[in-house]
Amino acid sequence: MGKPTGFLEYKREDNKDIDPQKRIENYEWFHEPLKEEERREQGARCMNCGVPLCQSGMKLSGMYTGCPLHNLIPEWNDEVYHSHPAYAFSRLQKTNNFPEFTGRVCPALCEKACVEGENDDPVTIRDNELYVIETAFEKGYIKPRIPENRSSKKVAVIGAGPAGLACADRLNRRGHNVTVYEREPQIGGLLMYGIPNMKLPKEVIIRRKKLMEEEGVVFKTGVNVGVDITADELKKQYDAIVLCCGAKKPRSLPAADPAKIGGVYYAVDYLSQATRDLLSGAVTGGRSEALEFSKKKKKTSAKEEEKQLSPDGAKMFAAGKNVIIVGGGDTGNDCTATSIRQGAKSVIQLEMMPCPPSERAESNPWPEWPKTLKTDYGQEEAIALFGHDPRIYETTVKSVETKKDGLIKSVTTVKVRFENRKMVEVEGSEKTYPCDILLIAAGFVGCEDYTAEAFNIKRTQRNVAETAEGKYATSVPGVFAAGDMRRGQSLVVWGIVEGRSAAREVDEYLMGYSGLA
Repeated sequence: MGKPTGFLEYKREDNKDIDPQKRIENYEWFHEPLKEEERREQGARCMNCGVPLCQSGMKLSGMYTGCPLHNLIPEWNDEVYHSHPAYAFSRLQKTNNFPEFTGRVCPALCEKACVEGENDDPVTIRDNELYVIETAFEKGYIKPRIPENRSSKKVAVIGAGPAGLACADRLNRRGHNVTVYEREPQIGGLLMYGIPNMKLPKEVIIRRKKLMEEEGVVFKTGVNVGVDITADELKKQYDAIVLCCGAKKPRSLPAADPAKIGGVYYAVDYLSQATRDLLSGAVTGGRSEALEFSKKKKKTSAKEEEKQLSPDGAKMFAAGKNVIIVGGGDTGNDCTATSIRQGAKSVIQLEMMPCPPSERAESNPWPEWPKTLKTDYGQEEAIALFGHDPRIYETTVKSVETKKDGLIKSVTTVKVRFENRKMVEVEGSEKTYPCDILLIAAGFVGCEDYTAEAFNIKRTQRNVAETAEGKYATSVPGVFAAGDMRRGQSLVVWGIVEGRSAAREVDEYLMGYSGLA
């Protein structure tokens, strides 16, 4: 909606990014918002579309485009343009429990389907969303919404990632008594421990936790369900249980086993440790501070260093080291940005697939998800620092060489191509790179075994909770699943969708009907 001629009068203008050379000196949020009048102009660009595909959330050619939450995007864009922040927020919160998360980390499926994007730059929907929610917090529009009436029903949500939080939020507002169990010291799941602070500041998650607690949700952190408390104990205490434990079982790399080779880690373990270091105050600055620290660091033996770098709790720190990352996706990019801030000597990202084209192919028309080259913030920082893109395409690890003490020394790569959907090595294409830390960011292969086994739920061939199509009830009565644990590795926005939908099914199970949309 917005201004009828706004899309003709104003060009797209994103939030301003701090220069890469400056932002790598800390772990802070590096996007500077537009002024209010500039944001109004961006809201004005939203066209009066007959069919606003931005909110469609539809599947085209095997990939989703448009917002899966079906956010009322044209409506709150119109309110942004007219300087009605309270009305804009009222529309936004109808469909999205946590716009402060999606406004920062969502890849903006909405913008990929924006009608204006067919012939011009799409509307800055994600930045507009973030403006709406942060303005609402700033102006005090967001207050605890405590249910007037409580049911006698008790629900346990296992896992405090986006799916678990969304499910708990809706069930609590419905009036049920909700307790969220989280094995980590802080809530958020991969929001807290898998996404770096510069991409999602942790105080944003803590702010939301405080609000949910004021509204009545109980959080029990540091409790590992299936270890610290049994499934049977929970079944006796609660009327329904929702498993939102994620899909954190990492895909391994045949040539490099983290359990056998020192200095080889799964990306999620590396990123989690980096966040723990930041939260504990062990790390306070960025690249320059890390390099200075490494110079002053007391000389240690190789074995002592390996203890420091072990996944059992101490440092996986990249200062002065050659880092190689296997995986060219979002997680690989986050590893690139984090290792740069930790003072890495060099960073390489290996990607098995070919380099995408810079523009859409004819076979990939709008409004499909654009299969085009994306240079993310971590890659931008590597280019600014080292003078070249860290990504090497159509390449994988063939073998690794270790030192006498078992620490990784180098990585030999090989070019690959796909023939009949099978990966084939290109003969004679091997290259060897020095490597002190090898990070595996090759995705995940389903949920971790112990929680699923504790509740004795059936799993699919993809190693996620088995439910009926479009449903959330597992094979065990009264036990539901949502988020990555049911869907497999996915986006934060899909976690929120799953949590919201599961809450409705749980509500219906408890009450015989549901008052949730």
